Amino acid sequence: MPSPPALLAAAAVLFACWAPLRAAASSWWSLAMNPVQRPEVFIIGAQPVCSQLPGLSAGQRKLCQLYQEHMAYIGEGARTGIRECQHQFRQRRWNCSTVDDASVFGRVMQIGSRETAFTYAVSAAGVVNAISRACREGELSTCGCSRAARPKDLPRDWLWGGCGDNVDYGYRFAKEFVDAREREKNFAKGSEEQGRVLMNLHNNEAGRRAVYKMADVACKCHGVSGSCSLKTCWLQLAEFRKVGDQLKERYDSAAAMRISRRGKLELVNSRFKQPTPEDLVYVDPSPDYCLRDQSTGSLGTQGRLCNKTSEGLDGCALMCCGRGYDQFKSVQTERCHCKFHWCCFVRCKKCTQVVDQFVCK
Repeated sequence: MPSPPALLAAAAVLFACWAPLRAAASSWWSLAMNPVQRPEVFIIGAQPVCSQLPGLSAGQRKLCQLYQEHMAYIGEGARTGIRECQHQFRQRRWNCSTVDDASVFGRVMQIGSRETAFTYAVSAAGVVNAISRACREGELSTCGCSRAARPKDLPRDWLWGGCGDNVDYGYRFAKEFVDAREREKNFAKGSEEQGRVLMNLHNNEAGRRAVYKMADVACKCHGVSGSCSLKTCWLQLAEFRKVGDQLKERYDSAAAMRISRRGKLELVNSRFKQPTPEDLVYVDPSPDYCLRDQSTGSLGTQGRLCNKTSEGLDGCALMCCGRGYDQFKSVQTERCHCKFHWCCFVRCKKCTQVVDQFVCK
């Protein structure tokens, strides 16, 4: 029989292995990494399905039980947000890397930085986008096509109809679901923890508003031989890349905030303009992300590709943080000398070239 010290050592090892798993299930973002079953396999009111989904707070689990068919689209929205985050930050030291567990982004999200602000905003935007589109496509029983009012500036002889993206429903549901975790927390007024909650809520809202405000009228022509004598118009979501571009601009101009004794976010520097609900806010300075650091979750930039000729953030000088870089040659193959053949296909040749590439030391 093992001795008590041996049992304690074994328990410590098990706890050490289990602790990261607890942290891994700390956010609904993990729905992006774990395929969610489609609604047809759910049993109405079946709690085990929702209880097995990682990362949900108590309030989010209740919403899951009420709206089980929505969960797959919440996961889809989270994936959309993660992909957009990785595109927008592909040439920066922090490139929105995901880690190999259900925490998705690791410990870096525990810092109330600009990067965290963008991540909260773009993932909330992804949920609005996915739910709005699912309504239009008839995938959800609680919503359908958009019921948005006819725009006043739409020409009289144009029809307002079609089946638009239901951005009103998408906005409302995303607000209820995504904000649920933050609203369940109850920290002392004026505490740093309360400041972080208010920061998260503000950035969630900024992401939702970006999708809502960028939705626009789309039209289709009708008429003999494409004469466009009549148009049918509807409300349509903007391309999500445009949403990401706008949120990236908000990231670049994000406002540094702190929590006041009254429990409100206030500007660190009162000379700056007060942020609007569409702006991003942060409460902590960003790490430099140069070196791998388990305490902050930084993965560092060692091994990252850099641009030797660029003076920007993707240049080797900044990306490698002054550590220098290694050069190697790689063979790249791409399509070239493409010709159109009647009718109707394009034929290309394959060209190979040796290119120099540079990676941070």
